[in-house]
Amino acid sequence: MGLGTLLRRRPKDGVAGGQVAGLPDEAGFAVLQIVDPLGQPLPNADITLTSSETGRRMLKTVTDPYGLATAALPYGNYAVMVTVEGLQPAHRTIEVVAGTRPAPERIHMTSGQMPELPQPGIWLFDPPHTAIRFVARHVGMANVHGRFTRFDGGIRVAERMEDSYVEISIEAASLTTGNKTRDNHLRSADFLDVERYPYLHFASNKMVHKSGTKWTIQGTLTLHGVSRTVNLDTTYLGAVNGGYGEELRCAARSTTELHREDYTLNWRTMLARGIAVVGPTVKLEMDVQAMHRNDSTPTPPE
Repeated sequence: MGLGTLLRRRPKDGVAGGQVAGLPDEAGFAVLQIVDPLGQPLPNADITLTSSETGRRMLKTVTDPYGLATAALPYGNYAVMVTVEGLQPAHRTIEVVAGTRPAPERIHMTSGQMPELPQPGIWLFDPPHTAIRFVARHVGMANVHGRFTRFDGGIRVAERMEDSYVEISIEAASLTTGNKTRDNHLRSADFLDVERYPYLHFASNKMVHKSGTKWTIQGTLTLHGVSRTVNLDTTYLGAVNGGYGEELRCAARSTTELHREDYTLNWRTMLARGIAVVGPTVKLEMDVQAMHRNDSTPTPPE
């Protein structure tokens, strides 16, 4: 069950939109109901809510058997994205009002067509529209959310998609979690050791089509001077003409889980030294937009 199911409650006396006792002053409820093209509730729909003010992902959950998801969140505006295999992704902006539990916001999913695969050629990542994030469990505390702000990479799309190639290089020192002291520690020799290992590097060696829009990209990730095979669970989101100059763009979302000790980042040793650290596993998430390079697109410097 998702977090929405755990938090779901009925409004008193069946009346929606009233004040809710027990909520922090700055919190309100987001209430969503996801329905299929025929208007029937959709269980297990994936929902992501991102703060419109900070760009931070605040919640990822799934709907319950009635297509409902409810969560208490700080007041403000949120971008909602709903994905269901075989249907078009749905986007909505909602406002969470402090102290209230509104009637469910109904989001109607529409039938999806398999997105056309990107045309062969070189596609370069567009940094302003690409995000590389990580989520790690802080020992004894809540999750730590962070991101890398400097990177470059691209995709060489082959005539047969399975023969395509992905490569990305991430500047380790560009890590940020919103806490300067923690960031400096994560960049130090205790963790990433950015002076000795300035880059994280991923290069693919296989692309496998799973089903629908789902792919697995297998490749080698080099981090902290150690190379390991990882699998990126990837959802292809399609290609469109858009943006400045009507560039041809494609988009995808990838996730994987890294184990720190695979890269000689020994969290147990640091715990023994009394250093508060993030836990042994880190979830890496990438939301990628790439632009098709044509003859008028400058080649990036080496």
